[in-house]
Order: sequence, then C-alpha cells, then structure tokens
Amino acid sequence: MQFSDRKSAGQLLAQRLAHLAGRSDVIVLALPRGGLPVGYEVAQSVRAPLDIFVVRKLGVPGQDELAMGAIASGGVRILNRQVIEALGISEPIIARVAAREQPELERRELVYRQGRPPLEVTGKTVVLVDDGIATGSSMRAAIEAVRHLGAARVIVATPVMSRGTALEMRPEVDDLVAVLTPEEFLGVGQWYEDFAQTTDAEVKELLERAGGEPKPTQSKPQSQPEN
Repeated sequence: MQFSDRKSAGQLLAQRLAHLAGRSDVIVLALPRGGLPVGYEVAQSVRAPLDIFVVRKLGVPGQDELAMGAIASGGVRILNRQVIEALGISEPIIARVAAREQPELERRELVYRQGRPPLEVTGKTVVLVDDGIATGSSMRAAIEAVRHLGAARVIVATPVMSRGTALEMRPEVDDLVAVLTPEEFLGVGQWYEDFAQTTDAEVKELLERAGGEPKPTQSKPQSQPEN
C-alpha cells in the first residue's frame, strides 16, 4: 500500500488520466516541490505542457505542520476557518504568517521559471498535481487561483489523498483523480517508501526537460497499490 517514490506514483497516476492524452487544451500545473516529479510523469504520459503553480501553506504558529490556510500565485489566500476558530487565531497572526511566506512564494517562482513566462491558463483544462493531499488547504488555493485566471476546467490529480478531504473537495472541481484515498491518513509521507525532499535543482531540471517535446516515459510502473 505504498508507492516506491514520486516517479512511480506519477506513472500510476498518469494511467488514471490517459483519457486526456493528446488534447491540445490540457496543461499540467504541479505544486512544488514534491508535486513536480509526479506532475512530470503525468505531463509526459498525456503529452501536455508542464509548469509550476506555487502555493505556500500557512502553518499555525508553534504547530507549523497544521495548516490554517495557504497563499498562491496571483494574490490568492485560502483560510481553514475550522482550524482558525478552534484555536482562536486572530487576523493579525494570519497576516503575519502570510507576510512571512510571501517572499518564499515569489522566490520559488523566480528561481524555478528562470525567466520563462507562466503557461496561459485561460480557456484550458488545468490538471493540478501534488504528491499527496492531507487537509487540502494548498490545493484549494491553487483551485481558486486558476479559476480566477480563467481556466475552463480544473482537475485535481494526486497519488494519495485523505478520503475525507476528497469528499469535501470533489464538488469544488470538474474532476478529482487519486490512486489511493485512505480513510486513516496521518501524513503524505507514510504512503511512500522513499519520500526524500525534492530539491530546487530537481524542480528546475524537470521543468527544463519538460520544455522539449513531451514523450511518454518508457520505464515500467510498479504494481498497482490497493485502497
């Protein structure tokens, strides 16, 4: 019930998206950093352009792994009101955390694109890819942002996703595709044998490789995990 790594997870996910192959209106936007190795495999398989879509989680002060929201490209901010109200987090604290994360969001866009303009989203079918989704705050920020940019259809695709989050998010998108949707979900890393951090250099390399003509990968994916 584990993926060996992000590459093999991306290959399995791509099988679920085979119906998109060859369509001129499809683009793949991966959430860095961990979403890039997954998104690269998807983009190559369906022969679609690949780009990044930068989202930064807003962690609760003192509990950084717990998301109270997220910010995304285009000035989008999504808040998890359930977490905020339960912990009594004030607007000034939210604003302070968002201001702290904004420079890193801008840095990643600058470093990863290396002067390349972002892909045109207007009128496209956008496939948003991450290596896993827990609370969904980051992905919701991405969904709202690409809607604002004029995407015609939005598809969320991920190897593994909390079942509860999947049920909540499905009405918010045109399609939601996940290989695994476990009910008990402690964290994305538990579903990978190798969950080493993706580096900035790896992100840049994958984006550069994707800049050529996409070709389906030849390596054989691992066996299908079961829900």
